[in-house]
Amino acid sequence: MLETRGLTVRFGGHVAVNEVSCRFEPGTLTAIVGPNGAGKTTYFNLISGQIPATAGQVLLHGQDLTPFGAARRARAGLGRAFQLTHLFANLTVLENVRLAIQAREGAGLNVWQVWSDLSALTEQAQAVLAQVALQDKAHLLASGLPHGDQRKLEVGVLMALNPRVYLFDEPTAGMSIDEVPVILNLIRRLKQDPTKVILLVEHKMDVVRELADRIVVLHNGVCVADGEPAEVMASEVVQEAYMGKARAA
Repeated sequence: MLETRGLTVRFGGHVAVNEVSCRFEPGTLTAIVGPNGAGKTTYFNLISGQIPATAGQVLLHGQDLTPFGAARRARAGLGRAFQLTHLFANLTVLENVRLAIQAREGAGLNVWQVWSDLSALTEQAQAVLAQVALQDKAHLLASGLPHGDQRKLEVGVLMALNPRVYLFDEPTAGMSIDEVPVILNLIRRLKQDPTKVILLVEHKMDVVRELADRIVVLHNGVCVADGEPAEVMASEVVQEAYMGKARAA
């Protein structure tokens, strides 16, 4: 469904992502791992259109999305959750999710329509909030939520958009131990849909081992390993690049 071909980006003389080619199939969760500075988030930024590629292509169902920006790619079906939350801070929890549903349903131009008239969209939004355990906070402003709840709300907004591809960039970052299971359970639920592609950047290796069907390892912007979790994590190159262990002579 999703493919990158020779995806590359240079910042001056620095090559942050170097000719990364991967195919991601429906019904599979792929973890993108590697040490700090390996190019993981930059790779996500290239896929979702936050930054333009120097070379290479991003394809979804064979359609070349490379010339398009982030908004066009989102409409094509690429859904992105960021390391730092991206919410409408001055809207309520319910309004954030309902606005995403409006966009999905093509009602995004009716911004000034009276909210109370949108009963069907409101019901859908409430159902999403129930899934992310925020139904009791629907009336609160997004800016007033604690960090963990903001993370859950961002996942809820992403679910409301119903993308073909989910890109999760460290979804549990900054969350307490008690809050993490809610996000992980949501991702497990999304994995049950055989039509969706899920990509996950995550530093917590216990999370990676539990959720991933496949691991792609980036190091200095290069894909150095790609395969089943047990095989990849046991490989020499990962032990050196990711675990920090010296390669045997």
